[in-house]
Amino acid sequence: MSQTPPPGLQEIVAHKRAEVEAGKARTPLAELEAMVAQADPPRNFFRAVTRHPDAIHFSIIAEIKRRSPSAGLIRPEYDGDSFKPESIADAYWRHGAAAISCLTDERFFGGHLSYIERVRAAVPLPVLRKDFIIDPWQLWESRAAGADAVLLIAECLNQSELVDMMILAQQLQLTVLVEAHEMESLLRVVPHAGFPHAGYFLLGINNRDLATMRVDLSHTLRLVGAVGDLVGDRAIIVSESGIRTRDDLLRLRAEGIRIALVGEHLMRQPEPGKALAEMLRSQVAM
Repeated sequence: MSQTPPPGLQEIVAHKRAEVEAGKARTPLAELEAMVAQADPPRNFFRAVTRHPDAIHFSIIAEIKRRSPSAGLIRPEYDGDSFKPESIADAYWRHGAAAISCLTDERFFGGHLSYIERVRAAVPLPVLRKDFIIDPWQLWESRAAGADAVLLIAECLNQSELVDMMILAQQLQLTVLVEAHEMESLLRVVPHAGFPHAGYFLLGINNRDLATMRVDLSHTLRLVGAVGDLVGDRAIIVSESGIRTRDDLLRLRAEGIRIALVGEHLMRQPEPGKALAEMLRSQVAM
């Protein structure tokens, strides 16, 4: 019997639209606005990942991820109530993570919005909400839930939607990690790098093809090489997915890229924090 193929981006976004409409009915925007007005200020995600104390330092955004559409449940012990995102976040923090990425999509990734608050209460690191953000309501929801940053996927948003989201995120003091996989999407995003405020914008290149779920680390290097000087400051580039070893970090650093988001590789290990420490051994000294 052939396996059911993993859901592609279109299927995920279609489900997310229905999910957002249901969320709006449960929690109107006015209620989220009131929650945000009472919330603590966000932690500075941008500064946390772009601050490098020396020439060999590398920033890892360590991800908390229970399952994926392509791989299913990443480890058996992540099933049910035994999954403790705060414990994983604490291990990441103690072993050198610069920031935390937290999957909150429930259907396809087994996440939950409440994980953000649980993680933020456990560690002093800033937290990225990683989800499929397709509506401004979700930015208010993210801020109310305690997120310090949000992921915006270029392939999920048209140009005007992307710009509007970036403006609202900055008003909410949220760092945006604007991610692209396709060259066409990257070229569409690059002119907006640093908009509307340079201290709130990171440019992500996803090495995972969201249509096929295949991963190739060389994708970051090819795209950065192809767009050349259009990217400008490579200090804001984040390589995402497919990063597994110290040598992978060295390859990225050789191209001026010093931030990576690492998730599934770490979450597959019996001790994700120690796996992170090994990856960062000697801060990837040559």
